[in-house]
Amino acid sequence: MDPIKAAAPQDSKLHFLDYWRIIRIRKAIILAVFLLVVITTVVVTFIYPESFSGTARIRVERDQSDISGVLQGQAFPSSYDPYYINTEFELIQSEVILQPVITKLDLNKVWGAKYGPNGAPLQSTDTMKLLQARMGLQPVRNTSLIEIRVTTDKPEEAAKLANEIAQAYCDYRVEHRKQMTMGGVDALEKKFTEQQGKVSEAQSNVDVLRFKLQISDPVVTENTPGTLMTGDTLRRFESLRIEGLRELVSQQTLLDKLLAFSPKDVVNVLPTVIPDATLTSWLEQRNMLQQRFIALTNILGERHADVVTVQSQLDDLNAKIAAKATGILQGVQTRVAAVKDSLAKLEHEVDQAMTNDLVKAVQSQPYFEAKRKVEEAETKLKLLTMKIYTEKLDNELPKTAMAFITTHAVPDAHAVRPNKPFNIALGIIVGLVVGVGLAFFIEYLDTSVKTIDDVERSLNSPVLGVIPQNVGAILDEGAESPHAEAYRVLRTNLLFSRKDDKLNTVAIVSAGAGEGKSTTVFNLAAVFAQGGQRVLIVDSDLRRPTLHKMLRVSNHIGLTNYLLKQNTVEEVIQTTSLPTLDFMASGKLPSSSLGILNSPQMKELIGQLKQHYDFVFFDSPPVMGVSDASIIASEVDMTLQVIQYRRYPQPLNIRAKQLIEKVGGNLVGIVLNNINMSQDENYYYYSGYYHEEGTNDEEQEAAPGGPASQKS
Repeated sequence: MDPIKAAAPQDSKLHFLDYWRIIRIRKAIILAVFLLVVITTVVVTFIYPESFSGTARIRVERDQSDISGVLQGQAFPSSYDPYYINTEFELIQSEVILQPVITKLDLNKVWGAKYGPNGAPLQSTDTMKLLQARMGLQPVRNTSLIEIRVTTDKPEEAAKLANEIAQAYCDYRVEHRKQMTMGGVDALEKKFTEQQGKVSEAQSNVDVLRFKLQISDPVVTENTPGTLMTGDTLRRFESLRIEGLRELVSQQTLLDKLLAFSPKDVVNVLPTVIPDATLTSWLEQRNMLQQRFIALTNILGERHADVVTVQSQLDDLNAKIAAKATGILQGVQTRVAAVKDSLAKLEHEVDQAMTNDLVKAVQSQPYFEAKRKVEEAETKLKLLTMKIYTEKLDNELPKTAMAFITTHAVPDAHAVRPNKPFNIALGIIVGLVVGVGLAFFIEYLDTSVKTIDDVERSLNSPVLGVIPQNVGAILDEGAESPHAEAYRVLRTNLLFSRKDDKLNTVAIVSAGAGEGKSTTVFNLAAVFAQGGQRVLIVDSDLRRPTLHKMLRVSNHIGLTNYLLKQNTVEEVIQTTSLPTLDFMASGKLPSSSLGILNSPQMKELIGQLKQHYDFVFFDSPPVMGVSDASIIASEVDMTLQVIQYRRYPQPLNIRAKQLIEKVGGNLVGIVLNNINMSQDENYYYYSGYYHEEGTNDEEQEAAPGGPASQKS
């Protein structure tokens, strides 16, 4: 049967349960860091000197008159301007505002007694820096209000400073507005005088050009030369031209159609195109005469006098009709010619008028340009006159303060610093974050074995058994103890890992000391013996033998006595309380016989024991400590490596495996030892079979081996 294969390496991805496992395992570190941070925060918070604040609110608006809507047009409410507010922030913290406050409250002397060297008065610059450091400005959201907050060690002083700074700013705005208004009026009056001179000069130039160019300008308000071709005139001419073109096209089309007919056909077509009562009457008479002529001819013949008379009448009537048609055609031709002449005359008049306008405009252009400049200068003069008037009137009108205090600061006995609830809450949060972060950082630095995946990925060997914490001696706990099932699982996996049923000698090794290999050897052998197989335990750890203590037997005689040929095999083997389980102690090791495990007697002993027992288990010293474990691993059929949970780095376990394989040992699998089933969710499912939490505490405490039994 093939041995159990190691699982293929998988990507290392942390699940939520992995994070929870780390927190549970490292809870001591998290709790220690948390308490340290919280206690430090509480101590610092309560020893930190208290500070009190005073807050005053001021409303800040741009300067404007109460009746600006009358003098300057419709007034619109000013919108929130963050740039303006920020500018005012800088102004409030500047020297022009703070220096009057320092002078009024004599802060140089007052603060010099507290902060100055030897109580000497401070310089204004130093006092201002102290005041700026204690100031805080903040806009009230979606309003034009500014909060001025001052923090000092006395609530009365903080409120007084906040109120004085707010009042100093309001006073500055009033004074600054007065200075700006008066300075602006003076500048406007100076500009007004200059503009009057420009108007007079421009008017004189207009008079000279009017006389020189002989321009008649009866309309004083006109600033461009008058034209013959006004807009109405041009539109009238254009309408006449379009009407004439339409008439010309109509008459010409009619004439062309009439000329296209023969003279005989024209007579019949004319009444339908050009109504004429005479021609229509003649045509009706001709039709009647033709009908009478045809009737008389059929009755009387062509030579009868009545027929000749009718024929004569027809001839006269046809001559009249032809003359009438010719006259109508000539009338149409005459109308076409008249329309053409009228259009030509109209276009000539328009061209002549436009030419006259251009000539007049060019000649009078300098005059009207000068006149336009006069009007521009007069317009500016009027604007200056109105501006001066409005500014003077505005200066005399009552003003609404554009900066005034809305809320005065009052002393508040409640300290703003330190904020004890906030600091403690922050300390709790920071403590948790730092504690958890440190736990994960330590977990990241910890390269020891933590999971089955760690073992199978790094050692490429299967895990045959998972042993929980606080395992005692199975012989003392009994075959039905909660921990026995873990070793029965290990026994089953070990049997399935054998390639041959004749392989019955097993060495239990570990990379370092204290990983629980002696307990594993003892309990695994006990489980095999309880199953009916004849089993022998050999304590081959000659450096620190432990198994004789677990069995409560003497270590005076054992393996070393046989290897040194002092006793026979039967003499060094001891029986136990379990009939199928025998024990061979390590015996006393002389200092001069450190290499006896590599002797021919050891190989001979292993051969003999294979013949007499179903399974022989060897307890060996750590692989990385001495060479004894490597020697034993090379002689036995199978080797199990015990790895204690979270004890040694993975590279040490990997090196131990390499040493076993280097000497030819057959490493069939790994045993993970000392697993905390209740805390590590990676192994929680194992406990469902052989570990019932909360029910074995008394049994574990009563077990003779106790937790100390896993130290070897």
